[in-house]
Amino acid sequence: MAALAKDRNTPAREGGYISAPVKAATKIYAGALVVKAAGGYAEPGKKAENLVVLGRAEHFADNTNGVDGAINVLVRKGVFAWENAAGNAAVGKALVGESKAYILDDQTVTKTAAGATSAGKVVAVDSEGVWVETR
Repeated sequence: MAALAKDRNTPAREGGYISAPVKAATKIYAGALVVKAAGGYAEPGKKAENLVVLGRAEHFADNTNGVDGAINVLVRKGVFAWENAAGNAAVGKALVGESKAYILDDQTVTKTAAGATSAGKVVAVDSEGVWVETR
């Protein structure tokens, strides 16, 4: 292929949303933090290494009785307020803008990286929770 020599109508998709196939025997609740494991299927966020953060589930997806990929869940990327971990694991305001938050479960993030996957960059910490940017 050569570089463009004239205008091109480049195909585009609406940014910020993906449709992800759901893992077998899995429920993902609307508003949940969604990840993808090595098998390539969406599941609720959990504390584990080597996951890929997908974003926030836009609807309830019940694949309890289905095989891998029998249904899809619509996932949105963006900045979302997640619950903060308790005690010494809590994400503090000092981490805003310079650190990552790590997944504890499908609604909670922590500052503790050990054994966990990054949920994204900390944007703010306030009374609503830890605001994390997922990409």
